[in-house]
Amino acid sequence: MSILTVKDVDYFYQDGDRQRFILKDTDLAFEKGKFYTILGQSGSGKSTFLSLISGLDTPHKGQILYNDVDIKTIGYEEYRRNDMSIIFQGYNLIPYLTAVENVLVPMSITTNDIPTDHNEVALNLLDYIGLNNDKAKRVVTQLSGGEQQRVAIARALATNVDIILADEPTGNLDEDMEQEIVAIFKELAHQHNKCIIVVTHSKEIAELSDETYYLHKGAFSQNE
Repeated sequence: MSILTVKDVDYFYQDGDRQRFILKDTDLAFEKGKFYTILGQSGSGKSTFLSLISGLDTPHKGQILYNDVDIKTIGYEEYRRNDMSIIFQGYNLIPYLTAVENVLVPMSITTNDIPTDHNEVALNLLDYIGLNNDKAKRVVTQLSGGEQQRVAIARALATNVDIILADEPTGNLDEDMEQEIVAIFKELAHQHNKCIIVVTHSKEIAELSDETYYLHKGAFSQNE
């Protein structure tokens, strides 16, 4: 059963009297327990698609469904707070907070059931993705790029959501660190039953995912 469904979605920019379509008649479905990649060249609309399925933007036609309910009906803020998390290429961490403090932030606003001891949960999540207690207590600007991306992943896991989205999450990392981050995504999907959707231009990452959708001229396909 699909947890996230994109149904007959159009998205376009108005250019004078002309509509320039970024997405046209888009139908896709995503399941828990799978690691997906969305592959396409720069400017193909990958980030626009991510904005739509994360509730940061709205389609001009069609629906985005979470567990068969339109996210518009759920409420975009509630959907983003309780049902999905997004990991950005630039990390988007709060620079003056420590790693553990960054992970604690989303716990303070979700209504999902999470253990009472938020600090312990945050430390355990950071340990799970490879940051020990010493690094967890450092201001994030004192961490390497790969370590900051790990903090962003831990933050995405903090509210126990089903869907984790990532926008070029390894774009600022070297090849070895890219492999480590991809391994975390695969484990989250296959062992923790998360729906992982990664937008990327990397064919290497796509080859490691369970399913890849190619975006070209507003249309998706499973063949390049």
